[in-house]
Amino acid sequence: MINIINKRYWFFLISALIIVPGLISLILPPHLNLGNDFKPGTTMTISFNPAVTESQLRASLTDAGYQDATVQYSQSNKEFYLSMRVISPDEETKLKTDLQASLNSQPTVLDLSTTSSDIATETGKKAIIAIIIAAVFIMAYISISFRKMPRPTRWGICAVIALLHDVLVVVGIFSILGRVLGIKIDQLFITGVLTVAGYSVHDTIVVFDRIRENITKGTNKNFEKVVDFSINETFVRSLNTSLTVTFVLFALFLLGGSTIHDFVLVLLIGVITGTYSSICNASALLVVWENKEWRRFISWIPGVPKKKIEAA
Repeated sequence: MINIINKRYWFFLISALIIVPGLISLILPPHLNLGNDFKPGTTMTISFNPAVTESQLRASLTDAGYQDATVQYSQSNKEFYLSMRVISPDEETKLKTDLQASLNSQPTVLDLSTTSSDIATETGKKAIIAIIIAAVFIMAYISISFRKMPRPTRWGICAVIALLHDVLVVVGIFSILGRVLGIKIDQLFITGVLTVAGYSVHDTIVVFDRIRENITKGTNKNFEKVVDFSINETFVRSLNTSLTVTFVLFALFLLGGSTIHDFVLVLLIGVITGTYSSICNASALLVVWENKEWRRFISWIPGVPKKKIEAA
């Protein structure tokens, strides 16, 4: 049997080493490399006849003064997806004329939309609210599901902390990737984060449910040993599920189109960290809470009376 709970602080340290660089990147401006969904900009779907290559289009956009434009190519539809700063109808007409002249190909704009600053700000706020609402409902659901356990709220709180761990890992990594590789955050990213949250909680509930079963059966009176035994019982199942999903996502990441590339990357990172947090963090937090190990950390805070800590 693998003694996971006994090494819980090592796992907490690993999580901290992964999360802290991402938090530093999030704190320092520009925080996240936002796409046009979260900042003012124009998006355009365009095709060419005869066809042109992505490198040719990028070079033409640079010559036309749109060197910051993002270009994605859809292999199936033979279309380009462009995102750039806000352009007026006159600028759109001029851009098409410039592209036609430089590429010697007739451009056809299939779709065009412009996001104002107000809409971009509202989209960002709704994304944050969506994540908060999801966390609150998840905590409430788990607390109700484990209502027959002593202090059921702690189960929901520990699951949400593990969920936030996964969200911070994904967002932090994408903040770093935005600085290094220019990867942008869009609405698909939010969809991916919410999907990761659902996967993470599902995996955590499987482990929690086994802990509850073993407590009910009276497998062992020592809570820490019950948790460790339960994790080992579900370890193979969690790992097999994670590997199956990871293999599929990795194939999509390598062979899928550029349109879903970043979305698949969110899921890939999220599934890995979600499996890790469910096995190594969520249940360990239950043990820390049960043993009141958090008191030693509070005792480090200046000005907190030791008597109150001991009485907690």
